[in-house]
Formats: sequence, C-alpha cells, structure tokens
Amino acid sequence: MSPLVPVNRRRALRRTAGMVGLASAAGLAAGGLPLARAWSLLSRTPKALAPVPMKPVVWADFLGVNAQLQWFSPDIAQQQVKHLQALGLGWVRLALHWMLLEPEPGQHKLEGTDRMMALVRQAGLHSIVYVVGSPRFASSAPAGAPYADKYPPTDPQVYAQRMVALAQRYPMVDVWQVWNEPNIPAFWQPRIDPEGYARLLQPAVAALRKAVPSKPIAMAGMAYHSEMAGRGGLMLDAMGKLGAYKLNLIACYHPYTAEPEGAQDGARDFLTHTPFVNQGLRAYGVKQIWATEWGWSSYDGPKEEQPIVGEAGQTGHTLKRLALMATQDFDRIFLFTLADLDARAGVRDRRYGLLREDGSPKPVYHALQRFLAVCGPRLLPGTPMRVEGADGRAGTAAEALPAGLVSIAWQRADGQRLWMAWAHAPMTVSLPGLNLGQGKAVWHQPVAGTQREVRAEAGQSLRLDVGTELQILVW
Repeated sequence: MSPLVPVNRRRALRRTAGMVGLASAAGLAAGGLPLARAWSLLSRTPKALAPVPMKPVVWADFLGVNAQLQWFSPDIAQQQVKHLQALGLGWVRLALHWMLLEPEPGQHKLEGTDRMMALVRQAGLHSIVYVVGSPRFASSAPAGAPYADKYPPTDPQVYAQRMVALAQRYPMVDVWQVWNEPNIPAFWQPRIDPEGYARLLQPAVAALRKAVPSKPIAMAGMAYHSEMAGRGGLMLDAMGKLGAYKLNLIACYHPYTAEPEGAQDGARDFLTHTPFVNQGLRAYGVKQIWATEWGWSSYDGPKEEQPIVGEAGQTGHTLKRLALMATQDFDRIFLFTLADLDARAGVRDRRYGLLREDGSPKPVYHALQRFLAVCGPRLLPGTPMRVEGADGRAGTAAEALPAGLVSIAWQRADGQRLWMAWAHAPMTVSLPGLNLGQGKAVWHQPVAGTQREVRAEAGQSLRLDVGTELQILVW
C-alpha cells in the first residue's frame, strides 16, 4: 500500500468551491441538511489545538515569499526587496512564464527577467524558480484553444531544453522547479494526468542534472494538499507510485484553506491533512518538503473562491497559519506573495501582497514584522503549557484545553519562553504551571501592535484574556 493511502481508507480530502475543506452554510443546506442544522455546524465551538513543534525554526531560512519583481518598475522592485530584507528573510520564489519569455520560437524577451535576477543576486537572496506555461508554438492545445499556456508542451524535451538554457543564463538561482500546480485545470489541460506530468518531469530533471549538477530540483508545487481535480486521490501519492521520488526531488504543495486552522465548519483539519501528507512523503523517502505557496488575498470582491476577509482578515489569518505551519514537518515555506499586482492579474489574485502595488506596506507586513521581532531569529520547541479554562480544568493536551483555544509553546534562542495563543471566541484562561516568581511577562498583540506587562498575584496563577487574534506571551 502506498504511503499516502491510509490503512483505514480515510475518505478523500474534501475540495469544495476550489478550497480544501471549504463549505458554506448554503452548501450544507443544499446537501440535504436543514438550514438550522447547517448553521449549528458552522457556529459550534471547535476543538482545542495544541500542536507540539517538531523541530527548531530559523526564520531567515524557513520562511520565504513569492515575488513577481519583473512586473514592476526597477524603483518599485528595489523598494520591495528592501522591505523583504527588513523582515530578515532570505528566500524568494520566482515565476518564469515560458509563453512570455519566448512567444515565438527563438524570439526571446528576457530584459525584465534579467533585471529581476540581477536584483535578487545583488540583494544576496536565495531563490527557487519555476518555469510554467507553454507558448502556442510548443503547446499541446488543440487548434483554437484560447489559453494554450494551460496545456503541457507537445514535446517534453523542448521544455527541458528551455529550462537548461535558463539555468545556464541565471546561475544565481539556487533551486529549479518543474512547472506549477499540474493537479488543477488552471495549469494542466485537458484533464489532470499524473503520467503526463511525469513525462514532462523526467527529461527536465535529467537535463538539469547534466547541465547544472549542483542545483537541487523541485517537483511542481501541487495546489492545496495535491487533490486531483476531476478524479480521486492525491497527486503527490500518484507521483510516488510512478517512482518520482527516486529522482531525489524536493516535494512541494500549496496548502491554501479558507481559514488558518483549516475548514470553515469547525473541523480545523489543517493539522489533520498536513501531517497525513507529510508523513506519507517521508515514507516515500522524500528528504525535503516545501510549501511553496500559502496565504490569503485582501481583495474586496466580487467573490472568487476565497472568502472575502479584507486586509484585517489577511493579517490575522497569515500570523495564525504561520504559527501553525512552523510546528509541522516542513523544511521551508513561501508566503504568497510579496506585493499586490496590477490589472493583469484577476480580482482576487491582485491582492495577496504584503505590500501594496506602489510598494508601501499593508497591515499584514507590519504585523509579520512585529511577530518576527517578538520571536527572535530562532525558536526551539518548548514544553507544552498547562492551561485552565473557566471550568477549572487544566491540561496540556488538546482534549484537556478549553474548547476553541489554540496553544503553541516555544523557547527563544536567548532562553526566554514563548506561548502563542488565540481562541475561536474571546476567553479568560489561567496558566497554573507558570511560575513567574517576582518576575514579569509581556503579553504581545502583533496584529494590533501593542504589548503590556503582566504579573500573577502572590500564590495565584497568571490570568490572561485570550482574543481571536494571535497573541504571544514572553517570559
């Protein structure tokens, strides 16, 4: 049995309206549930979460961002890179669209890409670069198809040759990634086809290994948890069955969900699906697992798949998901994306940035900067916290914590301890195991940009009001 097929035949991960685990009240009602029952599923208090960090995190190496620097003027692109450097991060993921670089055979348009690569090199950033989108002359699209770039190339060897030419032109690139999201129709037509992607992947890997043998190679980042649109199963598993991981590739996927914890219906399934996928990949022998995209758009509509959360929702969701992802078995993750895009992108896709289109920071940028400053450059797994709710019950395991609470413990490199927490609804908790003695702790609110000193009364447990946004206690 393959590693990504559970023994108990766990049902396939749900994919509704393009988002993993996304279900609306209307959708639940339409599926046969009375509206009152559907509403109760959406409004119930979810279970507590207490993920235990699996390994240390060095933010400069662990957290990267996607960037589209070639779409901007040199001045704005430089401004974007300076903002990225101010966060203390060292990795970017860049997209090269073959149909734009070579619209006709041998007709190359590389000026913008040259500028982008030079800027990344000058800034001392590490990069992973993917190449996607067949130009019409190389596409397998049928005659008259409006979007030839959504189809794989007719001849995989031609794609492999173009990847080698780019790798030789841009030796500063650290990792090359073969295509993007071939498990959804937006990037692979006319139907999802693991064998077809394998036919594209194998010659590209062979050619790159011969031309630039020192460069690691990444498999395409699979959309969501790699569910295959229009068919069952996970594409990451299908690639394992085809022997792809014997090529010593970085495995990548894009765990977008409606909410940071996972599904809207209270399931909080991100911490169910992600360990399941990552454990399966490790069982296949994968040495590096990267989440090469994740994030939320701050767009204001009309609605396109992702619920409309605005800039405030983008800010809160981003910090909470970052806190959760840091506990999981990822080797590197890339937030999507550095800056908002112009009208060439769709309504939703224009507003994923940490920065605005003019290069100025959005609220999510400032909150992320505060989060990283509180954490320090390196975190070590901490001892799980004892937390007591209003009912007086205390515990460290999720089932013993107040319902709706998320609790994550870390230790900073300087020896100070951190407790990250947020709640489904505001609550007051006590920390009976926390002994401050005569000392004090600081309760940080990275989203709001505030902090305050907190103390426990003599002989009493420290009491804290936990809100719905991520907060960090440091002592």
